[in-house]
Amino acid sequence: MELVKNIFFNTDKLVENSTVKVSYTGKLFQDGAEHVLLHYGFGLNWENLNEIEMEKTELGFQAELELATFDTLNFCFKSSTNEWDNNNGENYIFPIEKVELALVPQENISLAAPRKLRKSYIWSKKIRLAVYKIITYLPKLISGNYKRKITNE
Repeated sequence: MELVKNIFFNTDKLVENSTVKVSYTGKLFQDGAEHVLLHYGFGLNWENLNEIEMEKTELGFQAELELATFDTLNFCFKSSTNEWDNNNGENYIFPIEKVELALVPQENISLAAPRKLRKSYIWSKKIRLAVYKIITYLPKLISGNYKRKITNE
């Protein structure tokens, strides 16, 4: 998904506490830079400031980031020759969405006690088996074609 010129993410939206892959095919890649650093931080004050070296591929430079619990992800790119791509001084800024707790299952799952099948599921299996037997064997019983196999000793 392309959000801004020559910057791609492997997801539709950035969500806090998740990992995202950033792909860059911008000015530094087009100029043939060999090494590019992703200079990034979070929030208005660029908190948790960090740099990570991006891997050069045929499709551009790529790196994976852990998103923190902030409102925005801010970054720019720096080459090994100290050339910067910072969106003409504006930096690249993307919103980070909060995880909705209502959508996260709050169920405690224990491996020591496996889940028991619901009674309705078990009854539906029994009913399906009974219907199958009726459909299969009733016509044979009515027509008289139901023969038991006789074993000769």
